[in-house]
Parts: sequence; structure tokens; C-alpha cells
Amino acid sequence: MDTTPIWLSLKTTVTATVITFILGILAARWRFGARGHWVGLVDAMLLLPLALPPTVIGLALLLFFGRNSPVGTLLSDIGIDVIFSWQATVITAVVASFPLMYQSAYAAFQQIDTELLDVGRLYGMNEWQLLWRVMLALAWPGILVGTILSFVRALGEFGATLMLAGSIPGRTQTIPLAIFFHVESGEIYQAGLLALVTLMISVAVLFIVRLPQSARVPLRR
Repeated sequence: MDTTPIWLSLKTTVTATVITFILGILAARWRFGARGHWVGLVDAMLLLPLALPPTVIGLALLLFFGRNSPVGTLLSDIGIDVIFSWQATVITAVVASFPLMYQSAYAAFQQIDTELLDVGRLYGMNEWQLLWRVMLALAWPGILVGTILSFVRALGEFGATLMLAGSIPGRTQTIPLAIFFHVESGEIYQAGLLALVTLMISVAVLFIVRLPQSARVPLRR
């Protein structure tokens, strides 16, 4: 079995999860303190990838990064080609998984007692210190859930990746793409092995998440 799609998927998924973690937390922190009628519109735009089919997301990214677009032209002028590159697999994974991280982080921030933040400000903490030292410490269960959901979503991204990055063996062919083309070629055994690897990775990640909770032994009277 060719293990290249496995390592490529892991590299893409880990990179995308790190980016999504940072962007999701920053966006959730902005939403936590934002006020105004326009906030709902921005919130809907941030969650839009959840409602769109992956092919629509892929088409939108293809038009955005295409060589005929302003962004694509600018990137091409400095020698960067996003389409059919490994970076494209990361971009599609980030776009697809970002709403899950954002929504989970924002829901976790909403459970924080705002009086604790006021106390932190009284002690001279700025907003960045409040975010990284107080809010994340109090909201870590929701943040952890969002991170895991983002990881699993990025690992399974298929439609948008196929449209923007293509399926180039050894370069952009992640596990979902490899499974699809193995099935299309009638290579069910190879597809099954890759599906099993995906299942094992997902189960391992969920098991690791459950470890801290399992370590808490309830007190018996």
C-alpha cells in the first residue's frame, strides 16, 4: 500500500488545524465583544461554509485564487501558484473546518462570567492577556472540542480539495482523494486499507480527547 496519501493527509490536516485554531479563536473573541446590527451578517458569512456543498466551496476558491482573479494575478506575479499545489489542500481544509472551530470557541466564550474579565482588567491585564491567560483557561473544554472537530473535518475534506488542488499523487492526493480514485479503478482492497487508516486516526484522536475526562475518578461516599 502506498503510504504517501497518509503522510500527505496528516501534514495537511495538522497544518490546517493549527491555522484554524488560531483564526477560530481570534474570530470568536471578536464576536464575543462585537455589537451592532451588522455583526449577525458577518457571523453568517463566517458560518457559511457549513451550509454550502464542498463543490461550491471549491468553485468559489477556484475563482478567488484563479490566475484571472486579482488575488491569483497578484500571487502569480510574485511566483506563487496556489491551484494544484499542496498549499491548496491546506486552504480548502481550513475553509471547510473553520466554522466548527469558530462556533465551538464562541459558544465556550459565552459561558465565561464577564465579571472575571472585569477583575482581570482591574489588575492591569490587556485584552490579549485576558484572551490567552483567562478566556482560554476557562473555555478550554469547548476549545478542545472545536479543535478535534476541525481536525476530523480537515482530515475528511474531499470535494473542495479535488476542485482546487486536484488529485496529483505524491503532491495533492490526500486519503479521501486516494480512496475515491482507488474505488473508481476497482481497487477496493487499497481503498479499504486507506479507509481503515482514516478510521484508526479518528478513533485515536477521540480516545486522546477522552483521556483527561477518564482520569477523573468520581468520589464515592
